[in-house]
Amino acid sequence: PAVLRAKLNKRVGLVRQMRRAGVRPEWMFLTTIPVMPPALRPMIALDGGRHATSDINDLYRRVINRNNRLRKLLEVKAPEVILRNEKRILQEAVDSLIDNAMRRGSTQAMGAGAGRRELKSLAENLKGKQGLFRQNLLGKRVDYSGRSVIVVGPNLSLDQCGLPKHMALELFRPFVISKILLRELAFNIRGANRLIEEGAPEVWAILEEVIKNKYVLLNRAPTLHRLGIQAFKPVLIEGNAIEFHPLVCPAFNADFDGDQVAVHVPLSEKAQEEAREIMAADKNILKPGSGDPTVSAKMLDILLGCFWVTKIISGEKGEGKIFPSPNVAITAYDFGEVGLRAQIEVLSTDTEKYKAFEGKLFTTTVGRLLFNSVLPSHYPYVNKEVDRKVLQDIVNTMIETTDLRTTAHLMDRIKEFGFKYATKSGITWGLDDIEVPKEKKEIVDKALQSADEISRSYDEGLLSEDERYRKTIEIWQDVRAEIEKLMPDTLDPNGPVYDMLKSGARGQVGSISQMAGMKGLITNTVGRVLSFPVISSYKEGLTPVEYFVTTHGARYGLAATALQTAKAGYLTRRLVDVAQDCTILEDDCGETAGLSVRVHDGKDAGGVEASFLKRAFGRALAKDAKDESGKTLFKKGAILKKKDIELLEESTVEEVFVRSVLSCKTIRGLCRACYGLDLGRNKLVELGEAVGIIAAQAIGEPGTQLTMRTFHMGGVAGENITMGLPRVEEVFERRTPKAPAVIARTDGIVLDMKKQNSEHTIVILPDVGSKTKEATEYAVPFGRTPVVKVGDKVEKGQQLSDGSTDLLELFKVAGKERTEDYVIDEIVRIYALQGASVSHKHVEIIVRQMFSRLKIKNPGGSRFAAGDMIERAHFMEENIRLTKEGKELIKADPLVLGISSVALSAGSFLSAASFQNTTRILIQAALRGAKDTLKGLKENVIVGRLIPVGTGFKKGVVVARAEEVLGGGEMLGGGEE
Repeated sequence: PAVLRAKLNKRVGLVRQMRRAGVRPEWMFLTTIPVMPPALRPMIALDGGRHATSDINDLYRRVINRNNRLRKLLEVKAPEVILRNEKRILQEAVDSLIDNAMRRGSTQAMGAGAGRRELKSLAENLKGKQGLFRQNLLGKRVDYSGRSVIVVGPNLSLDQCGLPKHMALELFRPFVISKILLRELAFNIRGANRLIEEGAPEVWAILEEVIKNKYVLLNRAPTLHRLGIQAFKPVLIEGNAIEFHPLVCPAFNADFDGDQVAVHVPLSEKAQEEAREIMAADKNILKPGSGDPTVSAKMLDILLGCFWVTKIISGEKGEGKIFPSPNVAITAYDFGEVGLRAQIEVLSTDTEKYKAFEGKLFTTTVGRLLFNSVLPSHYPYVNKEVDRKVLQDIVNTMIETTDLRTTAHLMDRIKEFGFKYATKSGITWGLDDIEVPKEKKEIVDKALQSADEISRSYDEGLLSEDERYRKTIEIWQDVRAEIEKLMPDTLDPNGPVYDMLKSGARGQVGSISQMAGMKGLITNTVGRVLSFPVISSYKEGLTPVEYFVTTHGARYGLAATALQTAKAGYLTRRLVDVAQDCTILEDDCGETAGLSVRVHDGKDAGGVEASFLKRAFGRALAKDAKDESGKTLFKKGAILKKKDIELLEESTVEEVFVRSVLSCKTIRGLCRACYGLDLGRNKLVELGEAVGIIAAQAIGEPGTQLTMRTFHMGGVAGENITMGLPRVEEVFERRTPKAPAVIARTDGIVLDMKKQNSEHTIVILPDVGSKTKEATEYAVPFGRTPVVKVGDKVEKGQQLSDGSTDLLELFKVAGKERTEDYVIDEIVRIYALQGASVSHKHVEIIVRQMFSRLKIKNPGGSRFAAGDMIERAHFMEENIRLTKEGKELIKADPLVLGISSVALSAGSFLSAASFQNTTRILIQAALRGAKDTLKGLKENVIVGRLIPVGTGFKKGVVVARAEEVLGGGEMLGGGEE
């Protein structure tokens, strides 16, 4: 029987591993116990002559006492029953020394009764967040750091930060002291220190000199992605707060309501060089997760200033004047002859900027002329109101056509300009700037009547409870929408509120409609919409009942956010652990098949645009891209940038084949060509880039935004389909979904759909080539709604009802590639619904890891047993070895695992032990006599070596490829046979 076979396999495997490792079974019985060095179990003398001691000392003491007592009892030949008891308690003492938590029930503790606390044993000192692995080996404290509150530094350039001078003096103290000694202002370190304490003027001069070309690192917790730590040039300032550049706030997710940042000093020359070349803030203006610029993400008042200055106001001074050149117009404004926002006509000059006007007159304003004078001389004239979209287009174009630093410095100029005119505008906002629409009363009265009619029909038994609820909610949703439509018209088009809204600087129509329109419907804590609408707006004031109902939702929101943040953090941690050793190892693995991407693809699942741009941007072509006439547009190996993609979309190319991480043949890593563009730097990824960790951060960082809408109503009975973070976790951990969808097991055509008291049945006729010949019936359970209709063609693995597909089932039915696609689409879709964009390639890396384990079917000439789980890389390496020795190869089936299982089954036991289940992993490693080859990142951090990525990457590492294994394809047997 299978159960017995598995058990026997396990026992045989254990014996085999112990033999290979040279571990003797009798070693399992401890005859001597090693004692930890005293430094690791310190005693501290407290005042009053008492001692505080480490728990481990107590546990050791108990073992010694009981052992000695047992020895005495044996010498005096005590009765059997006493000996037996003494042996038992000695065994207990040894057990709890090694792992106190293993012994449920009889744990060793200090004191009795209420003051009882369990002692921390050896194993507990390794486990968990406070244990040795995570507290001491993976996270260490550093010297030369400080922290302080941040304030805005509007006059800094993008790569600068203001550092309080007392803080700087403390941070750069060693450098200052060495300079003091060099100049012989003091003769020993003590003297130099005294000089610093006195605050001598020479000291400040020396400090200025010391920090001249140095960079410091600023870090704001929580560091969710690479951009949470960046390097800046310090500028000495008075006061105690760190000045922070406003445009780097979005990257750190910082604001100025009391956030703090930590400062770290890179000490060595090499560290300074890395800070300058790699981490400088003006070189990191793109998000590694999506390739979007961070600097233009939140420009608030800068944007408001630019928008205000580029508007046209009728009736301003000098309207309709004509000027012979832009400079004359600006001079006229300086002399007060023409208003800043008056519509004027200007004769264009023949520079590149005015090319579009062909030397003719064009209508514009002085404000627009000024705004354009900030942009580079070759940038075409922007002759419209500069709102958020326009500014982002400018930034994106600059990034495409120039490099990141140029863009960064342009942003600085725009920042100065925006702040200047936002100040000039004197925009302010008062209660009377928003008005309640006049039509509101009438609309609400009509809705109240309809609601009354509905409840009357319900009382007469014409409607069910469910229908009444749905109809009532529909009415109020319509009312809210109708009032929201009226809102923009109530605003004064030259007023401040309109400017803020229209420019995209802050706020949405929704918030204004809550202030002066109608607050609308409220959800309760379970996420069900209450049928009691809040009719008032904040301007009119809420009634006590309305206020009470609102409080409920608001409070729930705050509590949920706090809890969700922890969940998102834990997800990131698991993702990092599963992908940490995915690094770029070689230039090209020679993969030629590639993934096919349709060029003219419409909307993707869930109505979210997963466009061709999203899928193909920044990837290398696996084959030449040819259009219908056979003309080659792009050669194989070309990296597709945005311009190329626009070109392809206009052409007649049907599909292109792009390289993908999923099909990369490099073992224990990836190659540059399959990964493609490094989104954070906008160029081909470098060797040794830690792409796994970047992928984990890219998925984890927006995770906190996936908080709110966890459920959306689906199905007639209103059964919930999990969305948001819980669904992401469900997919990555390969859990069975709460509401599984029905999926097709064969390709075919929908023949018939029957409905029998709320249960649907779908009948599918399989295609000619399938194994099954007769039509199959699929029962759709209560609460699920079918999503196919009669006559539809279905593929195997396709969803027939709403709900979430179960990965295991999909994998069994449709195989690996289909499952990979589903996971990628599902994850990207969930993020896109929340407006957080994550590039496909990051999800692909995680998916590659989920599929990176195999189950051995036939061990061949290797040292494994059937049923063992093995890493794909290890499997390849073994097979290469077996091929060379001419032995039988291993045969294995692919598996799909959740990310935690993958992280725990990592080849490196240090990496796995520092993740979870520490004790269990270390015990297994000891039995196996496991070796850790220190290939990944975590292992190297733990033993304190440089990690083998980035600047620590050593070229010329031997890289094995899938190709070298005989007949690369067949031995990776699919899940079919």
